[in-house]
Amino acid sequence: MQNTMEHLIERAGILIEALPYIQKLYNKTIVVKYGGNAMINEDLKNSVMEDVTLLKYVGMHPVIVHGGGPDITAALNTYHIESHFQNGLRVTDEETMRIAQMVLVGKTNKEIVSLVNKKGGKAIGLCGIDGGLIECEPLREDSEGNPIDVGFVGKIVGINKKMLETMATDEYIPIIAPIGTDKNGQSYNINADTVASAVATAIRAEKLIYLTDVEGVKDNDGNIIYEISTDDADKLIEDGTVSGGMIPKVRACTEAVDEGVNRVHIIDGRILHSILLEIFTDTGIGTMFKKA
Repeated sequence: MQNTMEHLIERAGILIEALPYIQKLYNKTIVVKYGGNAMINEDLKNSVMEDVTLLKYVGMHPVIVHGGGPDITAALNTYHIESHFQNGLRVTDEETMRIAQMVLVGKTNKEIVSLVNKKGGKAIGLCGIDGGLIECEPLREDSEGNPIDVGFVGKIVGINKKMLETMATDEYIPIIAPIGTDKNGQSYNINADTVASAVATAIRAEKLIYLTDVEGVKDNDGNIIYEISTDDADKLIEDGTVSGGMIPKVRACTEAVDEGVNRVHIIDGRILHSILLEIFTDTGIGTMFKKA
């Protein structure tokens, strides 16, 4: 009996630790970029959807932006279409665009919507075509300003802020597939990280959380940096501490903060309930970026 009581008291302590964060984030918008292993492993899938549903029930406004690269690749393989990448972007010809839209909007998005609804949330699936949510134009330059030709890959030029805020602040949980459209109705495939950042910036989200397959930003000794300013993050890139595939992730985080998102997080989506652990505990589990 004593052991049971101690266990119950410990669980109550966890709830009390979360209380000030729930109070601070009440009625605030939190954008989650959903990708990596958390989209593949069934336990992790359920964990993420439970976290997001809980956020809604305690008074926050979660918005999910999802990727779907593995699903697209699998579908292309079925049609015997080879995948090609340039600067980390999928080269998207007309046929690849058709399949990407079919998979992201018709399969991946609806599976996420169904799972959130199963957890008790009221999810609604969207892509950039719906209500002109994401307006874009062809992407013609890389991050360094060099010309590229990646086909129907989009550069975001506008977000329908009113539509998104109306849904998110009501009873719904928007689930957004990274497909946009230009003024002529042409669809474009867009990098999901880019969509998440643009959405969070447009609606002035309190937090933007990137679920990744890394633990966070690390120092030269391999230790996780739990909190970092945008200036210090830039210095880590300059001195080589942050390198390789972490560079675009870190730059996306610092840019979102610079554009007005209050806090941006890189967390390990391979950990069960990683979202709750990051925002409802004193230390968190990943790296939080803040204004310098």
